[in-house]
Amino acid sequence: MSNEETNTSTGKGTALSENMLFGMGNPLLDISAVVDKDFLDKFGLKSNDQILAEDKHKALFAEIVKRKKVEYHAGGSTQNSVKIAQWMIQEPHKVATFFGCIGKDHFGEILKKKAEEAHVDAHYYEQNEEPTGTCAACITGDNRSLVANLAAANCYKKEKHLDLDSNWELVEKAKVYYIAGFFLTVSPESILKVAKHASENNKIFCMNLSAPFISQFFREPLMKVMPYVDILFGNETEAATFAKELGFETDDIAEIAHKTQNLPKENEKRQRVVVFTQGKDDTVATVGDKVIMFPVLDIDQNDIVDTNGAGDSFVGGFLSALVQEQVLEECIRAGHYAAHVIIRRVGCTFPEKPDFR
Repeated sequence: MSNEETNTSTGKGTALSENMLFGMGNPLLDISAVVDKDFLDKFGLKSNDQILAEDKHKALFAEIVKRKKVEYHAGGSTQNSVKIAQWMIQEPHKVATFFGCIGKDHFGEILKKKAEEAHVDAHYYEQNEEPTGTCAACITGDNRSLVANLAAANCYKKEKHLDLDSNWELVEKAKVYYIAGFFLTVSPESILKVAKHASENNKIFCMNLSAPFISQFFREPLMKVMPYVDILFGNETEAATFAKELGFETDDIAEIAHKTQNLPKENEKRQRVVVFTQGKDDTVATVGDKVIMFPVLDIDQNDIVDTNGAGDSFVGGFLSALVQEQVLEECIRAGHYAAHVIIRRVGCTFPEKPDFR
């Protein structure tokens, strides 16, 4: 958000139309079930972590679907965020567009149906080689260990989908773009194409650090996109890993935010905004050259059902206000509200309507 933009924003926002918010990422069907420590140990999982599935995890997916109470939800980080943004906005429908790759199978049909129910304008690239991606959410107490089997999500092809005129027109219609860092493992060239379009047309490109492994193992593609990032999201663990990988030599989250803001940037009309959430602790954001703390909404720890979708829903709430040209404080308030609602439910699900003033 540039200063001029912050000043000209009335706070009332802008009239919304279809396809103003664009998201691209890994569409996954979430399979969540309660497991015990033995289950985690058997598959070498940490109680609160996010990893990509390896061969040794194949049996995990077969086992988790046999659990007593298994729940299926349309998931994938970016898809969750654009769904939440659309839910916060309500009308008109299809303000949010989503691109990603699925298989021509039963799980793919579920994802299409769930996107439609959420009033998101999803345009999936459908292929036969790989089945629709899944994410096992192994629940122990308040913790979630997520194992993503990207499968079809990994097969997204820029030239077969993003580059098609009818699809690229949807990209051009958007004003705000959001792609989670997870997609760097799939199609960095697609991310760069969208990011450059946003930068050249002075639109807002947002990204998420997504998980510590992205900064560790996909640092090169991440840093290629970074000059085009107008708003960067992350949580405290991701921020710390990012700082370590870049040799910031500090673990102070405000200082990490400030140093990240000052990394090289292409579109100088917009100063980069960095937003780091810290669970129940204050959200840290760069406002101009300052770093400001924004307290989150109080919640009784007993009311927390599932923290798994907290980060995605914070971003979704934030984007819903951003696309309406609200000021940063208002975007963060909307993010806190959305996260506050979602962590009291299983999976990234939400009531029929938001109660946000």
